[in-house]
Amino acid sequence: MQLTARARCRAVDAFARRRPGRVPAVVCALLLCVVPLAGCGTRLPEGAFTARATRTAEATGATGTTGATNPASDTGVSATEIRIGVVTSLTSPVGSEVFSGPRYGAQAFFQALNDRGGLHGRTVRLVTCDDGGSGVGNQDCVHRLIDQAHVFALVSGSVLDYAGAPFVSGKAVPDVGGQPIGTAYDRWPHLYGIYGSAAPRDGRSVGWNGTLYASTEVFRFFKQRLGAGSAAVVAYNQADSARYAGQLKAGLEAEGYRVLLQTVDFALPNFQAVAAAVRADGSQLLFDAMDGRGNAALCRALDESGVTVTAKVTTVQNWSESVRDDYRSSPNCRNALWATSSSLNYEDEQYPAVRDFRAAMARYFPDRAGRLSAWELEGWAGAQWLADAVDSCGAAPTRSCVEAFMNRAEPYDAHGLILPASFVPRPPPTGPAHACLNAARWQDAAQGGRGGWVTQVPSMTTNCFDVPQLPYRP
Repeated sequence: MQLTARARCRAVDAFARRRPGRVPAVVCALLLCVVPLAGCGTRLPEGAFTARATRTAEATGATGTTGATNPASDTGVSATEIRIGVVTSLTSPVGSEVFSGPRYGAQAFFQALNDRGGLHGRTVRLVTCDDGGSGVGNQDCVHRLIDQAHVFALVSGSVLDYAGAPFVSGKAVPDVGGQPIGTAYDRWPHLYGIYGSAAPRDGRSVGWNGTLYASTEVFRFFKQRLGAGSAAVVAYNQADSARYAGQLKAGLEAEGYRVLLQTVDFALPNFQAVAAAVRADGSQLLFDAMDGRGNAALCRALDESGVTVTAKVTTVQNWSESVRDDYRSSPNCRNALWATSSSLNYEDEQYPAVRDFRAAMARYFPDRAGRLSAWELEGWAGAQWLADAVDSCGAAPTRSCVEAFMNRAEPYDAHGLILPASFVPRPPPTGPAHACLNAARWQDAAQGGRGGWVTQVPSMTTNCFDVPQLPYRP
């Protein structure tokens, strides 16, 4: 269920990824994602973190290891330590694994960084907070981190309800690399989502006077790659799910697809009826506006009915090792799973940055080997972004210096992990967008028969399309 490659509720995402506004759009019923259109080893190699830091230290005269010349330059910064906060909906009603990935990725990054000497001799200390998936809990977390822990910045957040965003912005605390599950990262200054944003972000309204834009590169990709011309969209009979399904339908139709829209009861979904309808229609692609449990049940129904589709398109949030178990009872559907994103495949170890990520995860979180995910990789990328921003300040980091780095005109790609992103405000889109994406397919035959995600494009930076941008109001 994804339109571009930037999802907002990535708990369900898809259309939500659009350029240049990069806003996700979807909502999982009840606890469906609401996302607006759009969507292991030992030590790390020297170049991963220290090359630029070493050059900066030499230029500024910083010791790099003792912190002797480091000033207490801003809130949360001492001569020997930088405090960074991470807010996660770890115990949300949708389960502990749904939003946890970015936090693990960020923790692994900073542990690896600290093992290599930190930033200019300063240890990065992460202060974590679980908001329980509620707006009240989120407000409590940001107050604890900012008012009590006095963190310098926030990083790689993944929360169901970012109710504390106005407070974070009002305190001018940089929030870097968060997952845009809601609209906060396209409204408030000082907040920098992992996919960038071209919206004004003036705090007054979301996007451009309440309007966001979704581009259709995901649909264009499948049309060209698989020759698809028909698609089914499945949604719950719940307002947010239905709204997102309508957005998916509009995007598909804009790309010339014939679309079958199917609605099931949220409490008692009849997926067998959906399978029968998909068979009768001959739908080639299958998108949805449902949660993970609904997706797994739908796949079971398809397999039990002997219905096959060319591609069952899921979101970046479901791009994980858990597919192996979540879809254990529906192997045919599992092998039709495709996911799209704006980041590298966490299994593509030919990229040095991916090798660094996997080495650190294996070292610090070996118990998560069977749960590695795209969101963990993106949490690592968010931490890399903040680390590079802090490093750009030399021995005396300040929040204003970090924000100058975040707001620069030059797009940032987290050492190649994500598609280049920036936060330079632009006028509302008026024409086609040049949008890129990555894509992978689950294959049981991969990794010597163990199964895994196999990248389906030569390079996400060249897998690009000039596509329409569809306005919507979240």
